[in-house]
Order: sequence, then C-alpha cells, then structure tokens
Amino acid sequence: MRIGYFDCFSGVSGDMILGALVDAGLPLAELQSTLDGLGVAGIRLDAEEVRRGPFRGTLVRVTTEEHGHPHRHLSDIRRILDAAQLPADARADAGRIFRRLAEAEASAHGVAVEKIHFHEVGALDSIADIVGAAWGIRRLGLEAIHASPINLGSGSVKGAHGTMPVPAPGTAALLAGVPAYGSRIPAELTTPTGAAVLATLAAGFGPMPRMTVERVAYGAGQRQLAEQPNLLRLVIGATVVSHERDRVAVLEANIDDMNPQFFEPLLDRLFEAGALDASLAPLVMKKSRPGTLLTVLAEPEDAERLASLVLAHSTTFGVRMATADRWKRPRDFVSVKTAYGAVRVKRGWEGDRLAILAPEYEDCRRLALAAGVPVQVVHDEARAAARLLPPTPRHDDPDTNTQAEPPRIERETGE
Repeated sequence: MRIGYFDCFSGVSGDMILGALVDAGLPLAELQSTLDGLGVAGIRLDAEEVRRGPFRGTLVRVTTEEHGHPHRHLSDIRRILDAAQLPADARADAGRIFRRLAEAEASAHGVAVEKIHFHEVGALDSIADIVGAAWGIRRLGLEAIHASPINLGSGSVKGAHGTMPVPAPGTAALLAGVPAYGSRIPAELTTPTGAAVLATLAAGFGPMPRMTVERVAYGAGQRQLAEQPNLLRLVIGATVVSHERDRVAVLEANIDDMNPQFFEPLLDRLFEAGALDASLAPLVMKKSRPGTLLTVLAEPEDAERLASLVLAHSTTFGVRMATADRWKRPRDFVSVKTAYGAVRVKRGWEGDRLAILAPEYEDCRRLALAAGVPVQVVHDEARAAARLLPPTPRHDDPDTNTQAEPPRIERETGE
C-alpha cells in the first residue's frame, strides 16, 4: 500500500498541504486544470521554491478575483462540488471535509449545521485548498494518509468574529479526537482548513508508520518563523508487511481402527501438552478402508514428547515427523470487555492494518450460555471492542523494549 505521512511539527494549513503535494511531484498544471473545473472563475495557482530557515520547500499561492469573505452555506459548497468536473472519489473526500468543517462550526456556535455560513473557509482560496488537497492525495496514488500530532502554536488570531485565542473555536472543534499540542511560537500554526483536511482524511495520528520511504517533500508556510522552519513534511512510501518466520515440527499418523469418540480426548491432551495445532482429515487407506489423518504442529523441541502422546492414546503403530518453515502473520492478544464478560481475542496484522479478529470461541460460548444469548452476539461484540484497541507493543518494535506476556488461548492454531 502506498501511503503518505504528514509531519506537522510546524502545524498545517491548506496551502502547506498543497505545497507538500506539489513538492512530492503533483503536476501544478493538472492541479490548476482541476480547480478550473470547479466552474468558478478567477482561481490561480503559483508555486515556487523558497527557503524556510536553512531548508527548502515549495510554496503554493492561491489567488482569486474574489473580494472580501462571502458567506457561503454548506448547501452552496455542495452545489459547487456537484457541478465540478472532479473524480467521484475526490468529490466525496472534499464533501466530507466541508461537512466536518460545518459540524465543527455548528458545535462552536451552537446552531444547526445547515444554518452555518462559512466565512474565511467559504472563500474561493479555501475551497481551492480543500478540493486541491482531496484531488492531489488521490492523484499521487496515496491509498491512505497518516499524520503526526499537530502543533497549534499559541497567541491569538483575528477573524470574522473578532480576536480569539489559538486555536480558534472552529479549529478546536475540528481537532476532537486528534492529538495536538500548543507551543511557545506566537502564531496560529494550524488553520481550520489544514485541520479539517487531516482530521477528515487521515487514517491515524502518531509516529510515522513503518514504510519503505520513496520520497520526502516539504510544503512551505507563508511566513518565516524565528523559532523553527515553517514547513510541513510529507513522507511517501510503501508499507512494510513484515511476516514472521519460524520452523515447526509436523507430526502425522494414519489411523483406521480407532473408535472416533476417542479422537476428542486425544486432541485435548495434545493441546494441553503444548501442540500449536492439531487436525483430523478423512482418508481412504489400503484395501479401501476409511481412515483418519491426524496432523499435529509443534515446536521442534516438543515433537518427541507429543509423538509419545499420540502413540500412547491412539491405535497407530507409528508417527511420521518432518520439519517445515512457516510464515506467520504478526499477531497480538487482547482481553476485551463485553456486556456479557471478558473475551480473549487474537488479532492478526498486515503492517499497520488490522486484518483478522479471532475471539476465543470457548470464552464466547461460556458467556453466551450464561446469558442465554446466541454465541454470535458475544462474538460480534468482542470483535467490535477489539477493533478499537491499539496494537500491543512488540519486543522488536523500535519504540519499546518491553512486551507483555499474551494471555494463553486454548487450542491456539498454528496457522
């Protein structure tokens, strides 16, 4: 997956996002053509390389023929987007951003969303920033974006409603659920437009996800800061899917003369003794006799002990053993609270993406029987709760050198 990571060490604004995207290779002429397709006259883009402190970056300026701050409602913005010549995904993303802006302003002012009229963010330059960001992220092929905690700056800012402390009420409302912090830099480092784009489109906020870095780009802010370079860094790369690899022992036995009822206690003993997995499959054996193939996966050092259990508790005369290399999906183990009690859940990961959720069946079954509800009800609630928890730190994670002991899950599969 190709992803982008916005490092907001000096805040974020709409034009900084555009600058970072252009610096990362977004063609300015295509961006201008896209904005021309909005059907509103007078939007012009210019880009230049500038220096912010000792470092370079790309500054994108949006100029319009519009004067003052026209009061557009959300319905006005929707009409512009609906009539625009935009790809459907970019139109939908831009619509979600404006919807979030309207909800934040409605929360700050205590009025209904449809009654909110945009001031600065309803002007054509802000519309260009939002539409350009939504389209540009898609145009660069970024399947997901992530962001760092956002630097807000400090001090006060003047707007249509007078002088307000940083962050302004609308920006503060936009940042609900987003990690952010103030700093001693006396400036509004994060604008409502920049906050709205990332709060709406970012898949997560925090440290940079693991990726193979392809490109690092910088979008410049309008002003020079004495304290630090006024830049927004964009890192683009491909996520690293790191599967674990180990070696397991594979034990097998063909069994054709054992009472089928005796297989369950055999499997129970194998799991209690530490088998990673055990399974049964039907066979047709010599002289067309029906039989059963018993397969056990084990740690190599446990192979002989588990083979002895098979010989002691089945009718087979022999157990075959081979070793096999195994690729494993990274996983963690969490215990979640449901309305019916605690359930252990095993979660499988693909890089930073949660791919598999496997609630422990015995926990779900026990709680469902006690509550008189279907097992699936407990199972689904456990899955939903486990999805909300962050990844468990791993011993090989560079951000930590500790790892909690995972809870023991009965009959854990080796798949």
